[in-house]
Amino acid sequence: MRAAPGLTLRILYICLGYCLAPIAFGVVLWRGLRDRSYWQALGERFGFGTRLAPGGLWVHAVSVGEVQAAVALVRQLRARHPRLPLVLTTATPTGRSRAERLFGADVTVRYLPYDLPDAVARFLARIRPRLAVILETELWPNLYRGCGRRGIPIVLASARLSARSVGRYRRLGALIRATLAGDVAIAAQSESDKQRFVAIGANPARSHVVGNIKCDFELPADVMRQGAALREMLGVERPVWVAGSTHAGEEEQLLDAQRALDGLLPGALLVLVPRHPQRFESVAALLRRRRISFVTRSSGTPVGAATSVLLVDTLGELVEFYAAGDVAFVGGSLVAVGGHNLLEPAALAKPILSGPHTFNTASSARLLAEEGALELVPDAGTLAERLAALLVDPAARARAGGQGLAALTANRGALGRLVRLIDSILGPGEAA
Repeated sequence: MRAAPGLTLRILYICLGYCLAPIAFGVVLWRGLRDRSYWQALGERFGFGTRLAPGGLWVHAVSVGEVQAAVALVRQLRARHPRLPLVLTTATPTGRSRAERLFGADVTVRYLPYDLPDAVARFLARIRPRLAVILETELWPNLYRGCGRRGIPIVLASARLSARSVGRYRRLGALIRATLAGDVAIAAQSESDKQRFVAIGANPARSHVVGNIKCDFELPADVMRQGAALREMLGVERPVWVAGSTHAGEEEQLLDAQRALDGLLPGALLVLVPRHPQRFESVAALLRRRRISFVTRSSGTPVGAATSVLLVDTLGELVEFYAAGDVAFVGGSLVAVGGHNLLEPAALAKPILSGPHTFNTASSARLLAEEGALELVPDAGTLAERLAALLVDPAARARAGGQGLAALTANRGALGRLVRLIDSILGPGEAA
């Protein structure tokens, strides 16, 4: 008797997971040799951890960007459901550290376990949530199956799915359809995202267009003051551009642009903020190989007139540096990573440049580009030209930045729609 295709795929997925989990855990241990935060709470990656009071709310935010986007949501949930315990999971040490700093003792923070049946079972038995809210596109078959078997509804919040991802998920066929077949509500960023989720198996009746809750994020209260202080350090008179969340293969292009910019606008400073802390030293080595005059943020060395690059090798300061700069470049976009958060510099009224690869932030990129707040550049040469044009034209910078802030403000409201959807699932009488 032949097994059903969905069962066969599920068995293969589980076997692959048990083969890959030791490798993933080995990477965590290896990274911990340089950054001991990777060795924190290792058991949680296999579902171990303290037991929590049952019937609470669980929010998953995979890394720092999603944790920051979850701030307003978590505060709303705490205000509306103060009697329900709340746990927030993440997948990275930087995301965990950021969440602990943001929420303190008010929220339990831990790692999401690997997607293995026994790890998922231990995890769910320990947190025993009433509802799961998973930000963006985290589709884990064993986790979703475990929630379904325990009657835990899932809201996939601010959900997005690129056109290229649809083909990959369709190749998994019955496995993904089964993952989305339970009590899973899709709160999509756009109508296109909603239709793509339906195309891979989401229930149309439980699929909604809510919007991008990142539009409702709150900037740190003192971000402008900190930005002004940083600008004093960088140099008030010199042109400054900030390249945030950059990746391997991208820094080389950004340094090419900085070299070309120096010929067009001598004295301009690049503030370079790599995405992953484990790459700080390799980026510093790249700068040394290229004989570029640079200082690191962690060293405390002053930024002098001859300094071409400030390498930000510290965590949690990107927004403040965006506030300090004249122009923001958002990384992960000159290489095929898909781009990162465009809305933070928009909220600071900064003109934004990006490479062409924005498929992870398609709706934000489209919104800002249509309003004239975002320009896409294909290569280092074009980037240098656009930087030079903006850095010598304060009026153009103010116009683009103002248009971005206006577009962001006009698209707020996703958080309220998401909270109402969550309330409808929790049922009447649960809100405080």
